[in-house]
Amino acid sequence: FRVEARDGGGLTDHCQVQIDITDENDNAPEITILSLSSPVREDAPTGTVVALLKVRDRDSGENGQVSCELSGEAPLSIVASSGGSYKVVTASALDREQASEHRVTVVARDRGRPALWSSAELVLEVSDVNDNAPVFEEAAYSAYVPENNAAGALVLRVQARDSDAGANGRVSYWLAGGSAGAAGAAALVGDEHFSLAVQAGPGGDQRPELVLAKALDREEAAFHELMLRAVDGGDPARTGTARIRVTVVDANDNAPVFSQAEYTVRVPEDVPVGSTLVTVTATDADEGPNGHVKYSFKKIPEKALQIFQLDADMGAIRLLQSLDFEEGESYELEVQAHDGGGHFDTTNVVVTVTDVNDNAPELTVSSAVSEISEDAPSGTVVALLYVHDRDMGANGEVRCSLDGDVPFRLEKSFEDYYRVVTARELDRERVSEYNVTVRAADGGSPPLRSSAVLALRVLDVNDNAPVFAQERYSARVAENNAAGALVLTVRATDADWGQNARVRYRLSEGRVRGAALASYVSVQAETGALYALRSFDYEQVRELELWVRAEDGGAPALSSNVSVRLLIVDENDNAPQVLYPPAAPPALSGGAWSGVELAPRSSEPGALPAGSLTRWLVLAVAAVSCLFLGFLLLLLALRLRRWRREQLLAADSGALRGVPGSHFVGIDGVRAFLQSYSHEVSLTADSRKSQLRFSGASCCDTLPARPPPDEPAPLLGQEDPV
Repeated sequence: FRVEARDGGGLTDHCQVQIDITDENDNAPEITILSLSSPVREDAPTGTVVALLKVRDRDSGENGQVSCELSGEAPLSIVASSGGSYKVVTASALDREQASEHRVTVVARDRGRPALWSSAELVLEVSDVNDNAPVFEEAAYSAYVPENNAAGALVLRVQARDSDAGANGRVSYWLAGGSAGAAGAAALVGDEHFSLAVQAGPGGDQRPELVLAKALDREEAAFHELMLRAVDGGDPARTGTARIRVTVVDANDNAPVFSQAEYTVRVPEDVPVGSTLVTVTATDADEGPNGHVKYSFKKIPEKALQIFQLDADMGAIRLLQSLDFEEGESYELEVQAHDGGGHFDTTNVVVTVTDVNDNAPELTVSSAVSEISEDAPSGTVVALLYVHDRDMGANGEVRCSLDGDVPFRLEKSFEDYYRVVTARELDRERVSEYNVTVRAADGGSPPLRSSAVLALRVLDVNDNAPVFAQERYSARVAENNAAGALVLTVRATDADWGQNARVRYRLSEGRVRGAALASYVSVQAETGALYALRSFDYEQVRELELWVRAEDGGAPALSSNVSVRLLIVDENDNAPQVLYPPAAPPALSGGAWSGVELAPRSSEPGALPAGSLTRWLVLAVAAVSCLFLGFLLLLLALRLRRWRREQLLAADSGALRGVPGSHFVGIDGVRAFLQSYSHEVSLTADSRKSQLRFSGASCCDTLPARPPPDEPAPLLGQEDPV
């Protein structure tokens, strides 16, 4: 809308004002039931629509968005349609006999905060469908009627029930072959002895009664079979039936009579439990209870009562538990037959049991040893056995044997006694335990068998020496090793057992450089680990040869030896030292070279003294130098002689070849050559090694120290080419 402002002078101004109203969740959903299909048939298919709903919320936005659900237990569900419409449909089959009415609540809830909701109750009735037939209380009825009963006497009351409602549950009754009368009675066609009288109950239901229409005669018919039909009022109608058996009861004027005065039967003792051994039969001329014969034992031993069972109705004597010929060979039973009126008769039944091979031989270990030494001599007794079979004749004859290839045999002592003895020497290392199976079989057909197992452990004898895993052992050990370092491990195994197989190791006696071998290495007695007891020095000991003995714990003990070789590997642990020329005194040389240390300051006691070593070294170097110098002088003389001859030959031809001044050799040349020669000698007292080296360098044009291999080494210079 517009707002105008005006002053007292008549001037005005205008503005536009817009007010937006924000929705609040102040309206609950409204549920409108558009239609309700009630009642609904109980045979309606799943998904049948039973109600249409319209749900509306006057709010807007989320406040106006509504969801619906059903509460309560009912076979219904709600389905949303467009525009706020919902359908309530059946979710499963309906059954009026279980629930004739369903009450559910439709709850509609918006999405406001807080949410508002409303509800509406739906009451759905289920209408009946004729889906149940009448059912009698029993499928078959039995009735007993004395033959002297008068007409009109009640024979039997029956009733059928129908779970449906209304006309679908109303039941009418008919006898098979009969027709209904005006009063609800039906006369049987073909059986004039019975009629059906229908009485009305307190609730209007019909209660049929079967009555006699005519007196019965047992001599004409001992029983009558009737069919009663119940029909409900549905469309189409459903029917239920029941059979009725009417037995005519005779007067008791006859006693039972057995067919035999005595019954005799022979049965094997292995007849299965539950088998019928014999059936006694007694007949009674009467009918019904008077002619129904019952059987019972009149006189029977207590033991037989636990073995035999008499069928009271059929007269069959059955086996309750297994027969045993060895416990009883014959049984005598007295059986009585009696009718319902107190009349009876008796007979004797003799059951004779015949023997069968049903007892396995009984094998009893009278005495047995559980341990035997492996050096036991052949024929040593390890067990005494007793064998017995309770059967008779061939069934009781028993043969015994041993299973498998075992170093034992079975010997019969006398009658049913046997003994198990060793058949050959035993070897525990091959087989340490035996389970000797002794089998006994009787002479029956088929034979029965039993067995006994003798568990026998072979005791060890120390008959095996330890055996090393290798024929010889060797190892390389670097010098300067740490004392106590593991060098190698020898291993020996003993095939014996227990203490006899326990191996211990020790070193054989020996000496190295005058010292006991045990001061160099040791072996761990239990593990065979070889340890270095000191630090090895390659310059002193280069290898060790020793023997390790493995000895078992038997008495007497057995042992074996193995060779072990230890190679000491050299390491560069000695530095070269200059021993000559000797050092000059400090007063003469000043700050010059201070001399030579002939031996390390850490030399061990017994090392060669430095003064003596230097003296012998100087003498050796002087001798070598003199020999070498003499050889050089001889070569120079030969070379000069050759050169002189060539000069003379050249003078005859007038052509003199010049000799380069740098290659002229005379007294000065020899002196220059000697000055170019130098030698060095180094000696270390601890390594006991010496080195002599000649220098290849030259300070003047003299002979080369190492001529090329493909050229001769000239002592004098070659002539220049012409």
